[in-house]
Amino acid sequence: MKTIGLIGGMSWESTAHYYPAINRETARLRGGLHSAPLIIHSLDFAPIEALQRTGDWDGAGRILGEAALGLERAGAELLGLATNTMHIVADAISGSTRLPFLHIADPTRAALLADGFRRVGLLGTRFTLEMPFYRDRLSAGGLEVLVPEVGITDLNAIIYEELCRGIVIDASRRTYQDAIARLAAEGAEAVILGCTEIGMLIDDETSPLPVYDTTDLHAKALVAAALA
Repeated sequence: MKTIGLIGGMSWESTAHYYPAINRETARLRGGLHSAPLIIHSLDFAPIEALQRTGDWDGAGRILGEAALGLERAGAELLGLATNTMHIVADAISGSTRLPFLHIADPTRAALLADGFRRVGLLGTRFTLEMPFYRDRLSAGGLEVLVPEVGITDLNAIIYEELCRGIVIDASRRTYQDAIARLAAEGAEAVILGCTEIGMLIDDETSPLPVYDTTDLHAKALVAAALA
């Protein structure tokens, strides 16, 4: 099994979910006491968030590219980025290293298409919802992607002010449930949790639509790639 390199810390709350997800999938596939060879570079999120607010994606790309190169030097054999939003700088990351880079949107798109879904809702930070980098990658594979027409500011605030800080509030869950219900009314057949923290708040039991959690799908895809 190849060694997985994971760029995390954005936020550490969601990165913490990757570790058990990767190791449970490894144990499921390999059996016994097997776990994943894994190197995590957990960045300080505060400087990254400041670059997000000012739109300095080049600066953020340099930081994440350096992290990727550091993981390569440490012995990683493939790379994953444990955040949806920062895939804005996916090209800067993949261009900084010789290692294969597994984009978080790709296993999500594959899972939806395999299950027969074509029209899907997307939830995430305002960057993920308003900028084309993520929707375009999903659409290129044949999905029609719907985003909320209202309430993006509230959804974004819940992520940064609550979930990234480990705070889970029932009222915020209802806000997300309402957003999913509106996407369903527009014809969405399933919903993508396009921020790695949203799974702390929403799952199949609490969602009006079938849920595709990018954190879980990405973790399993990293294991599959490491075993390939």
